[in-house]
Amino acid sequence: MHIKDRSFVISGGASGLGEATVRDLHAHGGYIAILDLNVDNGERIVRELGADRTSFFEVDISDPESTASAVKKAMTWIKTTGKPIGGVIPAAGVGMPGKLIDRHNEPIPLDRLEFVLNINIRGVIDLIRLCLPHMTTTEPTPDDKERGVIVLVSSSAAFDGQPGQLAYAASKGAIRSMALVLARDLAMYGIRCVAIAPGYFESAMTAAMSQKVRSSLERVLEFPARPGKGTDFAQMVRHCVENVMLNGECVRLDGATRMPSRM
Repeated sequence: MHIKDRSFVISGGASGLGEATVRDLHAHGGYIAILDLNVDNGERIVRELGADRTSFFEVDISDPESTASAVKKAMTWIKTTGKPIGGVIPAAGVGMPGKLIDRHNEPIPLDRLEFVLNINIRGVIDLIRLCLPHMTTTEPTPDDKERGVIVLVSSSAAFDGQPGQLAYAASKGAIRSMALVLARDLAMYGIRCVAIAPGYFESAMTAAMSQKVRSSLERVLEFPARPGKGTDFAQMVRHCVENVMLNGECVRLDGATRMPSRM
């Protein structure tokens, strides 16, 4: 699918991997609806890139009413541009590590688990389901009859979950499992679904780690011997959009790194 003159909805698009994706797709001619909770960052990006092909919509992806309102506004904006929706990239996500039971033999508070699962699974599915009716009715491409693509954000934790990552690994494992199901469910509409599983990347989530944890992660990197950058991730998203044969798969983007069981 060509990126130029198509619209893309990106949640978590005001920072980190989401922002890098916004900038890359915009640079290749896309129209971008940025959905995020961070108003200052979102509006800054629109000022930098220009309001002709970008627009920001404030959203709390954990709140169904907020998500529905943001999607409605985004679709109204997309309609005014005349550029059909070509993709949805639900890049908003959270970590919040914690073992199921702590050193005092106390179970983790349920709200900590629910916070991660609510945003990383329910929020992703909600955004996709609200955007789909607008994508299924677009004019398909003349060659492969393609209408759009969903690019999910999984994680290496879906494969190599580390101690304290139970909720996060479960949520990203769910995202990994969704790719094939969505590809099969949406094949009749000409809509693809691909998941990307980044390894250790520079992001707001990893920036919050202690230097000890960061150093431990850097010791197990293979090649390249550096954390991934937002541009690396955005390039993979672009390839998922453009390559029609990528469908129903979860692509590991981790430089061959496998996370150890202990840091």
